[in-house]
Amino acid sequence: MPRFRPILDALPAYRAGKAVVSADGRSFKLSSNESPYDPLPSVVEAIAAAAREIHRYPDPGCARLTEALSARLGVPQEHIALGAGSVTVAQQLFETVGEPGAEVIYAWRSFEAYPLLADLAGVTSVRVPLVEETHDLEAMAAAVTPATRMVFVCNPNNPTGTVNRTAELTAFLDRVPEDVLVVLDEAYREYVRDADVPDGLGLYGDRPNVAVLRTFSKAYGLAGLRVGYLVAQEPVASAVRKTTVPFAVNSIAQAAAIASLAAEDELLERVETVVKERTRVREALLGQGWAVPPTEANFVWLRLGERTAEFAEHCAVDGVAVRPLGEGARVSVGSPEANDAFLDAAARFRTG
Repeated sequence: MPRFRPILDALPAYRAGKAVVSADGRSFKLSSNESPYDPLPSVVEAIAAAAREIHRYPDPGCARLTEALSARLGVPQEHIALGAGSVTVAQQLFETVGEPGAEVIYAWRSFEAYPLLADLAGVTSVRVPLVEETHDLEAMAAAVTPATRMVFVCNPNNPTGTVNRTAELTAFLDRVPEDVLVVLDEAYREYVRDADVPDGLGLYGDRPNVAVLRTFSKAYGLAGLRVGYLVAQEPVASAVRKTTVPFAVNSIAQAAAIASLAAEDELLERVETVVKERTRVREALLGQGWAVPPTEANFVWLRLGERTAEFAEHCAVDGVAVRPLGEGARVSVGSPEANDAFLDAAARFRTG
């Protein structure tokens, strides 16, 4: 029998959101924070054109996509590193700092992949509990030790949708030592409407230890193609690029991402529709008597405690898939029809 790392025996598999189907054939997948919209025609055309070249390897450096992102974001090309989804770029970040004895700090509950990536990288996780469903940045700063190599701040936080605002985030960054990398995970940045939530791209410029993570999976609707990127000063971005698997971002994904940037105005109109639906869903839940924290992402969070699994099963009967996560359920904002189906299920659970 081959010998494997002992950590694999205790490593839980990542649980992706699942679809469910009701007895009458209805299915509303609100478990993965995906865009409820089909790809734009212009993006489909770009995908079809790129498919004619799949007998060739993709550009390993993603030159055209890097150029397009640089122009869109107003950052130097050498500050950009790309990967197969932002979770893969996060994995690369763990690889850049991972060695025995290294510690990585993140809030809990936050993105479910952080513990998995930490264990695989052989680093020690330091989990700091949320306060009122939000990152406790003071406690996270206090948790930094000489062994700390990296801190993740998911803003908006997945799965609660809550945010940390400018004053507290900049105060936190001022407290973190310069040799500790702070990663601002902004996978849901496009859905933020609170003007006091800072854009990480406005913070990293004069902070060599700050990196920003973004993705094309959510607002841009390319979850199935896996394109994510990091923006950081050149030494950080260069280190991340060194950990990239060759040809990690395939040619179809690169073409689709470039086309999505070109069609950004149309895509962001869709985002605005999701934001309006987010407000409607949260207000309806509050009206039903639920406690729902304010959210700046494309989902809502219901803390259900021991009834979390029961709630997910109840929604599944109606063909509504939600994401049970330990002490609560995360529910994506979908189409109006899907949201109505969820609200109906939630109302019956609340009164039943």
